[in-house]
Amino acid sequence: MDRNTDRDPQKQLNQKTMNDLAQNSQDGLLVTHVNQTQDLLQLQGSETQTSALEDSEDWLAMHSLKFEKLTLADLISQGTVELEDHNNAAPRVHFTTQTILHFKSRLSDTIERYQQRLRWLSENSKKAFGLIKGSRVGLLIDSSQVSGGPQPEEFQNDLASLIDEQLSHKEKLYVLSFGVTTRLLWPTPVEVSTSTLQKLKLWVKTLQPEGSSNLLQALKKVFAHKELDSLVIVLRSCPDQPSEFLSDFIQQSTLGRSLFIHVTTYKCDDHVPSAVLKNLTDALGGYYHCYSPESELYTSRDVDELLAETRKAQGLLRQVQALCHSSPCEELSCMINEISLELTKGPFTSLLPKPPKHEAPLTIKFPDLDKTSAEWLKINGLKAKKLNLYQVLAPNAFNPVEEFVPILQKTVAATIHEKAMVQFEWHDGTMKNIHVDPPVLFEYQKQLGKAVQIYEKRLQWLSLTSRRIWGTVCQRRVVILLDVSVTNSMYIIHIQHSLRLLLEEQLSNKDYFNIIAFGSTIESWRPEMVAVSHDNLQRAWRWALSLQCQGSRNVLGALRKAIEVDFKDKTKHESQGIYLFTGGVPDQDVHIISAYVAEACGGCDLQLNVCLFYVGEPQMDTTPPACYASRTDTATAYKEVAQAACGRFHWFGETGIYESDDINAIVSEIEKALNYSQKCAFLVASLKNQSGKELKSGAPEKDKTTTLQQNQPKKLYPPKPTAPSVARMSIKDDPDGEASSQLKILKCHPLNGETRVSPAAAQPGKEAMVEQRMKANPRAKAKLFLFYTESGNSVGSVYKRYTQGKSIRRINSSIELPRKDTVCSSQEWTATCRLKRLKLELSKCLGPNCRYQTSVRGPALAKHCTLFPSIEINGVVRHIQWTLWEIETYITCMEKVTKCYVQRLHWLLSGSRRLFGTILESNVCILLDTSGSMGPHLQWMKTELVLLIWEQLRKHCNRFNLLSFAEDLKPWQDTLVKSTEPACHKAMKWVAHLQAQGSTSVLAALTKAFSFQDVQGLYLLTDGKPDTSCSLILDTVQKFQKERGVKVHTISLTSTDRTAMEFLRKLASLSGGRYHCPVSDEALKGIQGLLVRGFIKERDPKLPLFEGDDLKILAEEFTKARNLLKQAQVFRSQLLKKNDMKSKVTSC
Repeated sequence: MDRNTDRDPQKQLNQKTMNDLAQNSQDGLLVTHVNQTQDLLQLQGSETQTSALEDSEDWLAMHSLKFEKLTLADLISQGTVELEDHNNAAPRVHFTTQTILHFKSRLSDTIERYQQRLRWLSENSKKAFGLIKGSRVGLLIDSSQVSGGPQPEEFQNDLASLIDEQLSHKEKLYVLSFGVTTRLLWPTPVEVSTSTLQKLKLWVKTLQPEGSSNLLQALKKVFAHKELDSLVIVLRSCPDQPSEFLSDFIQQSTLGRSLFIHVTTYKCDDHVPSAVLKNLTDALGGYYHCYSPESELYTSRDVDELLAETRKAQGLLRQVQALCHSSPCEELSCMINEISLELTKGPFTSLLPKPPKHEAPLTIKFPDLDKTSAEWLKINGLKAKKLNLYQVLAPNAFNPVEEFVPILQKTVAATIHEKAMVQFEWHDGTMKNIHVDPPVLFEYQKQLGKAVQIYEKRLQWLSLTSRRIWGTVCQRRVVILLDVSVTNSMYIIHIQHSLRLLLEEQLSNKDYFNIIAFGSTIESWRPEMVAVSHDNLQRAWRWALSLQCQGSRNVLGALRKAIEVDFKDKTKHESQGIYLFTGGVPDQDVHIISAYVAEACGGCDLQLNVCLFYVGEPQMDTTPPACYASRTDTATAYKEVAQAACGRFHWFGETGIYESDDINAIVSEIEKALNYSQKCAFLVASLKNQSGKELKSGAPEKDKTTTLQQNQPKKLYPPKPTAPSVARMSIKDDPDGEASSQLKILKCHPLNGETRVSPAAAQPGKEAMVEQRMKANPRAKAKLFLFYTESGNSVGSVYKRYTQGKSIRRINSSIELPRKDTVCSSQEWTATCRLKRLKLELSKCLGPNCRYQTSVRGPALAKHCTLFPSIEINGVVRHIQWTLWEIETYITCMEKVTKCYVQRLHWLLSGSRRLFGTILESNVCILLDTSGSMGPHLQWMKTELVLLIWEQLRKHCNRFNLLSFAEDLKPWQDTLVKSTEPACHKAMKWVAHLQAQGSTSVLAALTKAFSFQDVQGLYLLTDGKPDTSCSLILDTVQKFQKERGVKVHTISLTSTDRTAMEFLRKLASLSGGRYHCPVSDEALKGIQGLLVRGFIKERDPKLPLFEGDDLKILAEEFTKARNLLKQAQVFRSQLLKKNDMKSKVTSC
């Protein structure tokens, strides 16, 4: 900033006069007029104040607006707060003329005092080196460029001025210079005297340049003197050591000491010293000062803090001056229209809470170039690390073999896997026989655990600092789009602070950047992108501090400015990105924006990344926004835009990150690793189970085999074939049936003449059953074609048709579930996915009641009781007939179903559906109770009603109307109107003017609503009983129902008045509608973790008792599914326990 020393002769004369008055105070008071005496006293006091070397921090603390009680809050506290009327809670503040004028006068005096202080700080040595604190000062002078500059005499003169003006008032001094080596003036701190100051001036003129700047060596020497309480470092170039290393060294060396650090740069040729300077002072809590004598530019912490306080006072003075335009003799009625309207619309920007050092210069860091999670996983993912389970199992995986054996006339499958392998479902759905190697799988699981730890660290890294707000900014050429529409007025400080974090932490390593702020109009920081530098980042931040929120949200205009101007040469460059930082739905249609960015970003390396922040629903007492949508619909819209531009979507709020593509990619990889680990555990468990069975049955089978081999007679081989018989000769020309019968004769009469009984004769019943089955199912019969071979007299055969193998019964793991956002009632929705329809009853896995065991803990009295696990249900012991694989498949299906139920429940409790439920009909009318008892609920109802208009009526309804009722009826329109965008805007404005007063005329409202032509559904929202007879209303609605067939859905805002709730239930049931009651905040808070997570855990509490029909039906089905899932998990633990017991017994 530019602070030129005052060279005006007239001002110098005034200063001389003030000095004479200070020296001859008695002569100055010899005046005759009282006003002249007061003026002289003020001049004398100001001169005395500026002549003292006061600490700026202490001075500002004693003269700040807050200390002087000159803030807007102090002004409002001096007025009289009144309410305009009883129905409107907006406050109005009245002030008297005397109060305003007195406050204005004090503010003007304070601003003048600040300006005097600024002029004093810009004089002589304070301008070059700042204000030096402390009494025992150590001075370190950088001599690396003392004589290298164009005017070394000027630096020596400024040092001499510093010695005369400030150092001469200190108690002790310790001075040294540093370049490649250090040069001491005195070995220890010396007392300040005339001789020591003269010696110091002569020593300054003898300084010689020594190349580099070894600040660390100088610090080591000065820290050896514990009596110093202030350290002044004068830098002329960048130190040899990094700023982080110097900061750590100073912090460690000053631990337990009260040492003030003052760092100043004199004549900086580039931005590196100022960056080092500010990083050092911010980390140490010290003061900084930058000065260049050529351009007369300087900046310091003292001046910056004083300027910030001055701007704050000037802004407040402008606001107060705006109130003085009315007559000075009456109470300022304009104050009522000025401050009161601001209180209702929103707080002053200057009064919004700000983080510490919000307006201070940036503390810029230099990070490494980040990567998106997708690019990061290409190097660190499971597939890249060769940790995919199917890659590990592929060398030991074999396909099952099934072939048709002609001699047996059936399909035979290999059974070797039953003894040495485990069947496992592959990723393509096929079954493989796996040779399980436990050591390999154990090592594989350890590597999976290490990979998950790396992914968790990545998640934590993505959730910190500016990445929590912006995600990772990865491109080299970046344009930031800031949403400064009027709906973000209360959050401008948050927007600025978010931009500050981005500028400090992620933009310093980019090549080019620009910032575009958009509301109704587009405002760009620079016409085109500029190179990233320290100065440019600081200038961009100062520009961002001046932003004001106004207008709507012209997203398309901002995108066109960025793409067509900043990225006009987008095809010539790589690594380009646009980051859209917004808080609401755009003015333009989302499909138009998506089509534009898809075309603009196609064929080049340019991505659009969306950073959406959720700031809550707007207050409907203020001006409605130009376009409105729920937060879920807004997120869906911007996800579509980001996907069209091949970018990423990031959604965050005050509570944390709601959704992020970067985080979702890492979470998906973690879930995949956990899934692989569970499958490894399943393979090992199956192997233990199989090996236990083999060991148990191994010894008896071996003895049995030996016995059979001893008793078996020696095998007799048939003689060589002789000449063909007549029967063989006649086979060739016979049909299939005859050939088969003759073949049977040949089998029954072998050539060796041994007499045997035919199988048909030995088992006539079985043969008859086989023939009957073959006739009933002709496809099961195999056709045989016989022929003679050329070599010898052998007979060959070929099967023309093979029998079909038997199918294996399996549990269907692929179940079809409806979408969570299907617009229908819960009764219709659960009809397609209820447990009975999906055939997910757990009773299938249980056998009949066990007759041999009376308790699970009792002894097993039958053989099958030791083979099958048992469980006691309602005092009856039943066996579990399913295998472990079937139980696992059932649990997987139930987890999918419960997750679907939770997502549906979350959908029903989000947006406008929490208050109004789901709107089902195409032509509807919303009946709103605006009686006096609705006062506490009015603001909530208005906010949710606007959300209902855009979320449900605009999207799913053809025509609609709104009707408020109290003592009188106030319809929005006389008939149903089409749900167009202009109609929704008009409905929003109508909603904003609703007020609560009068009684509850439900009957008149229903009669009026039934009169609308083509209406299909009525939605009645009220908080209590009507003012007429309930039975009369029910009879009237029943009459209208028979004539029109219109459904009446009721919404109750009370959960304590049981009479009113029963009336609304009967009214909805009578007309075939639904009853709805919103869930309280406490109940919703109890299940918030379940809804946000999307799946159930054991520690999740039970669902609250919902009153509404839709929520109650869904909750009942969810509770049933949760109980079955819990029971299935118990069954699985029983099976695992049984398998472990078998393996232990076998090993013994």
